[in-house]
Amino acid sequence: MEKTPLSSRTHVSIFGDTNAGKSALFNKLIGQDMVIVSDVRGTTTDPVTKAMELIPYGPIALTDTAGLGDTTEMGAERMKKTEKILERTDFAIYAADCAGFDEAAYRDLAVMFEKRKIGHLLVFTKSDLGKPDIAEKYPNAVFVSVYDEGSVETLKRLLAERLSELCDEEQTMVGRLLPEGSTIVLVIPIDSEAPKGRLILPQVQFIRDCLDHGMKAVCVRDTELAETLSELPRVDLVVTDSQAFYEVSRIVPEDIKLTSFSMMMAGMKGDLAEFIRGADAVKSLEDGSRILMAEACTHNVSHEDIGRVKIPSLLKKCTGKELRFDYCVGYDFPDNIDDYDLVIHCGGCMINSRAIRNRITVCREHGIPISNYGVILAYVNGITERSRRVFGL
Repeated sequence: MEKTPLSSRTHVSIFGDTNAGKSALFNKLIGQDMVIVSDVRGTTTDPVTKAMELIPYGPIALTDTAGLGDTTEMGAERMKKTEKILERTDFAIYAADCAGFDEAAYRDLAVMFEKRKIGHLLVFTKSDLGKPDIAEKYPNAVFVSVYDEGSVETLKRLLAERLSELCDEEQTMVGRLLPEGSTIVLVIPIDSEAPKGRLILPQVQFIRDCLDHGMKAVCVRDTELAETLSELPRVDLVVTDSQAFYEVSRIVPEDIKLTSFSMMMAGMKGDLAEFIRGADAVKSLEDGSRILMAEACTHNVSHEDIGRVKIPSLLKKCTGKELRFDYCVGYDFPDNIDDYDLVIHCGGCMINSRAIRNRITVCREHGIPISNYGVILAYVNGITERSRRVFGL
């Protein structure tokens, strides 16, 4: 991978009142005029995200949000989008105008940051116009002027330091599960869903993870799996595309650990134990039960689509019930989560860990079971116990 995907970057979002200089600060941090800057209140209407390298920290995704405090009908819609950004924010910058700091608005949002366990920096913009007296109450605040390169560099340095404090452990699919030198066979079926000439993101990330941890990755199609297993002196793990779980489980000997890319992604980004518990809800599904399929990306739907064709068909066959399926795509997640009997999430390769974990939290708070594609496919094929073994669950 030449570029770190947005889903694997730390998400930093800029919040604050309208006309507080958020967009000017955003442009300065990314080093280009990407969003329109104007003295007119409410110029920024939709969140804008840009990938950047924050030296010496590394890759981040920086988001500029619509301003708070807009009481118009359109402003209310913008606020909903801004609040949605909180669901995927790892760290926040609160931009406050030096000449007009709304302390009450800041305190309200700081409470939301704390509730969601989001660290933040208070940044007073337009510091070339003078420092507000109230700033004495906030000794850790940062003062920035877009006309002062030194102040912008100071903010970048402090931001890098705060983000480094967040990284208490490495994000890895397999690095903590197997020792260096392990041999892993990756089963990658080539069907109409496979993008021509390239691999999908979880497969690429897994191969890189193996390289990072000194493990040997052998890639095969399902049609070459049996021959490959017979040729290798030792195989420590087989990881397969979830759609081929049943066929692969029949080929791989019981003494070799087996799991899926989707379950590997869940172990790294989400909460695999919660997904496994959620799969038990399949037993309780009745005629008319509603299931939400949460897809992290948009794609063309074919007759082999895992979320819209294969899983619904398998669940109906497994339960013998007439089930109803609804879909949400990307970062959209419905507010009416209580309307569902089960949520089934995709692998989540296109959204970040914070977004997935927030969805798990929402479901847990509402008492709605949540699982994911890989776990559900293991469940309906009767191989849950085997597929979870490599995780120690």
